[in-house]
Amino acid sequence: MKILALDSSGLVASVAVLEDDNCIAEYTINYKKTHSQTLLPMLDEVNKMIELDLSSIDAIAVAAGPGSFTGLRIGSATAKGLGQALNKPLIGIPTVDGLAMNLYGTDKVVCPLMDARRNQTYTGLYEFIRKDNEYELSAMKEQCAVALDEIIDSINGLGREVIFLGDGVPVFKAQLEEKITVPYSFAPACCNRQRAAAIGVLAFSYAKMGKMEKPEEHMPDYLRLSQAERERKEEMERGTAN
Repeated sequence: MKILALDSSGLVASVAVLEDDNCIAEYTINYKKTHSQTLLPMLDEVNKMIELDLSSIDAIAVAAGPGSFTGLRIGSATAKGLGQALNKPLIGIPTVDGLAMNLYGTDKVVCPLMDARRNQTYTGLYEFIRKDNEYELSAMKEQCAVALDEIIDSINGLGREVIFLGDGVPVFKAQLEEKITVPYSFAPACCNRQRAAAIGVLAFSYAKMGKMEKPEEHMPDYLRLSQAERERKEEMERGTAN
């Protein structure tokens, strides 16, 4: 099975092509450009470098959220457009699960942290469970949008060593160092941000379970209202109170 994977859910833009147990190509950029400027040119470059016939892919995997509202829309629109043009199914992968997959096989608790603004984070808690000769990602706390203190309390309550990763780490690092009471560490640069290859690996598992959808059915999972929607809601609530 051959999968094209996309992730534009955060600061990173990433494109990968995987076939069975091989990652044929991966192109990842973590630079201050909008994903509308980078994602399609990156995909085009990957196609050229590996002489990819897009009609040969079996499915398109995409980081389905949470994350940047604009980034998710760009990734979703790109995946849906390709899926409709190529008549290929989509596989939406939870963004936080994809981040956790970067630390495959660790015996520590994995805590991805994405900056959701207002001292909130898109996060979750994960562990890898050994089954036969491989490890399976298991969510101890499924991806969610919560205040940082809430996830810190959950971690401290586990009493187990934890590894943090994601673009929320530099934002929240001082608070983590002050409040975490269990042993902890931070993932290194080689595996601490979104990677399309991780999305692709999880997509193989989803495909085996039949978790695929038609392009027109796919919708990003934002987990919370956008800033504009929150502000509008607050204005309406103030108006009602007055």
